[in-house]
Formats: sequence, structure tokens, C-alpha cells
Amino acid sequence: MPLYEHVYLARPDLSAQQVEELTAQLASVIGQMGGKVTKSEYWGLKSLAYRIRKNRKAHMTLLNVDAPAAALNEIERQERLNEDVLRYLTVRVEALEDGPSAMMRKSDRDRDERGSRRERRSREDGGEESEPAEEAEE
Repeated sequence: MPLYEHVYLARPDLSAQQVEELTAQLASVIGQMGGKVTKSEYWGLKSLAYRIRKNRKAHMTLLNVDAPAAALNEIERQERLNEDVLRYLTVRVEALEDGPSAMMRKSDRDRDERGSRRERRSREDGGEESEPAEEAEE
């Protein structure tokens, strides 16, 4: 069966639990049509680059799907009818990612690169970290 990455944006006034229920509903439709959702990632409430239906933020969710095209057509039809879904995008891919998506990796990498506040302050001041007590006595 073909592999797809499906991302949808839900209204910001929904709770995270309601978005998870919507995801479960879409996954059950895919299951009924003979496919399966291999991975589901909730990316959280994110700011949008431009307003969509007077909303500046949206809940974003990624679904990695292994299903026939008819299942994706049905999902997209239901999302068009659902008022809670602002936008959706489905892309056919050759292979699905095993680990976390780029959206989930991005935040972890940025924290590691920046370091802690104490490390940044010492770098900005031009000084180094304080020496351990053993070396200071000598």
C-alpha cells in the first residue's frame, strides 16, 4: 500500500484532548478502510504564518499513514466537512520516518546548542566557568 504523511490544523479554541479524539476518529476511519496509522504526533498549539479563518494559532497533528488512496480520500472529505479542521495536507512519500519528525527534533536540538543560561552568561562576560575548589586552593 502507498505511504502518506498527513498533517492537519485544528482550531485553537479546542482542547488538546478534543484534538486527540479527532485524531483517533480519523485513525479509526483509516482502519475501517483497510489501512493503518503507523505514527501520530501532536505538535501542539503553534502560531501560524498568516491568519486562516480569522485564527492566528492552530493545533497541529501529523499522521504517518499506510493505506489505500480511497482511505485518504475519505479522510480528506470528512475534514472538509468538519468545522474544527482549518487546513490539511497529504503528501505521498517513499518511506516513513522511524524516529521523531523534524518538528519534534527541532526543539531538542535548539536547547542543546544554546546551552544553559549560566554557560551563556559566562561566554558573554568573556570569563570561563569558575574553577573547581581543588584547583583554586593550589
